[in-house]
Amino acid sequence: MEEIRAVLAADMDFTLLLPGEDVPPENEAAVKRLKENGIAFTIATGRSPFLVGKFAERLGIDIPIITSNGGALFDARTRKQFDSRDFSDSKIRELLKFLIDNSADATLYSDEGIFFTPCSTRRAFVSSYNQGLEPSKQSPMIDIDSSFPYKDKIPSFNKILLISADEKVSGPLSSDPDLEVISSGPGLFDVMCKGVTKGKALLSLAEFLGVPASMTFAIGDSDNDLSMIESAQYGIAMGNATEACKEAASYITSNCDSLGFAKAVDDYIIPLVKELS
Repeated sequence: MEEIRAVLAADMDFTLLLPGEDVPPENEAAVKRLKENGIAFTIATGRSPFLVGKFAERLGIDIPIITSNGGALFDARTRKQFDSRDFSDSKIRELLKFLIDNSADATLYSDEGIFFTPCSTRRAFVSSYNQGLEPSKQSPMIDIDSSFPYKDKIPSFNKILLISADEKVSGPLSSDPDLEVISSGPGLFDVMCKGVTKGKALLSLAEFLGVPASMTFAIGDSDNDLSMIESAQYGIAMGNATEACKEAASYITSNCDSLGFAKAVDDYIIPLVKELS
């Protein structure tokens, strides 16, 4: 790997790409220009590690990926997590019982695959990701039933995705002092262990790579991106970002569907790194 002058972490949905679509060729080309200028690039996403591999391969990402909203650092080449902030066994059993009893639309992320509660509506999204991939690159899909929390041994989990959760579900979780709950998009809530954020994961990654915090960049659009926009030395908000992200950003680019990622790379990040180096 060539000398790294800086590192950029980018959110995926509504930043690097539109949900359900591929990375636009213009953004893919922008990632290549980052590397040519000594800027390491990675994805920082709320997605499961198993839902980013084909994008990482296409973009040639050769450093750890931030997944599960900061819950794990993942090596896409080996499909292994080498750092993960998991719920304790007792806590995840408690949460599973609560979610199943309240018929929550919940999906759970583990290093063994993606797990679905009986009312989860996320299967179609994961199946769509898997379509056309060879089996070794597909995301494992596992269904959870009401007996699952009572098994002698269950996997470790680092994130729960809730879809359209009502107050009887979101209220108790949001007020739980052991949990970090944040919106990751319209109708979507990410639930992690307290203190887990993309921002902390970005700084840990920079330290791992030997990149000073003064040369960290982050770009995103949603509330779950705010921590890394604030934590990076240079935070960038998409034109379609929340007001909180825009207020915290050093630079605001155009919308995702107007190739705001590529614009930020060419008009802000590369020129700034050249100026600082």
